Amino acid sequence: MTVFLNPAEVELSAIRAQGPGGQNVNKVSCAVHARFDINASSLPAAVKERLLRLADSRVTQDGVLVLKAQQSRSLEQNKADALARLQVLIDAAAVVPLLRRATRPTRSSQRRRLDGKTKDGQVKALRGKVSD
Repeated sequence: MTVFLNPAEVELSAIRAQGPGGQNVNKVSCAVHARFDINASSLPAAVKERLLRLADSRVTQDGVLVLKAQQSRSLEQNKADALARLQVLIDAAAVVPLLRRATRPTRSSQRRRLDGKTKDGQVKALRGKVSD
């Protein structure tokens, strides 16, 4: 299922970037905070639920996903990067996970496993000291 992000639902704000950059880093706000309210978005309910269940520190208690983009020295490139990363997260949440069906090992596979363990134990038992 392909779900597209509506850029109007993302609140982008320019902030000062961290790291090296000399005087430029103190003067120019070129990093971007992208805030995306999952509950108020137009995404399908199943995608919203999977996004909210992410075990991720970027999702707040209120259901707002916060991304920080500061790879580039250009504000426009950082905005594009933040939107692209948000789209990747939404695409990952749009994939319905396969349910795991519980299965039992066959009796012959259990026997092979136990025979292998017995054989390995016998090999290790023969590693002892040689007595005269």
